[in-house]
Amino acid sequence: MHRRFVLFLLIVLTALSLTACRNGGAIQGAPADPASLPDITGLYAVNGVDAGGADYSGTLEIEKGDAANSYKLQWIVTGAIQEGDGVIEGNKLKARWRNIEGVSASRGDIVYTITTLGELDGIRTIDGFDGQGWEKAFPNQEGWGRFKFGH
Repeated sequence: MHRRFVLFLLIVLTALSLTACRNGGAIQGAPADPASLPDITGLYAVNGVDAGGADYSGTLEIEKGDAANSYKLQWIVTGAIQEGDGVIEGNKLKARWRNIEGVSASRGDIVYTITTLGELDGIRTIDGFDGQGWEKAFPNQEGWGRFKFGH
């Protein structure tokens, strides 16, 4: 358990330092044409604000799922490790997420718009909580902090 916590902190600190340099957190690409979506698998730096107004940041890894247009997602964000399953519909990646480690047993939904640059611009909800937050994910070309599902 201690080793996982140290790994978690290292990844989050790396993400924070890299994320701070990314265009001020602004999405640069236009919404992608559903007929020519970029490959969304890989690592991302994440910035967001949850439905309660709290800022968070971290990393996101997206892998192909077992079915066509399906994906597995794993976030390591401030205070939590989350997993989810998603599917592409048009130029949207719609996913159901859940905390697997952290301060609460939260779960909810996120709907990302995929941009021409492979960025993800999303609206995030938490089950049982009114309102919504937002999340922006930026592809990481450098390949830092590689982590695997199942820890």
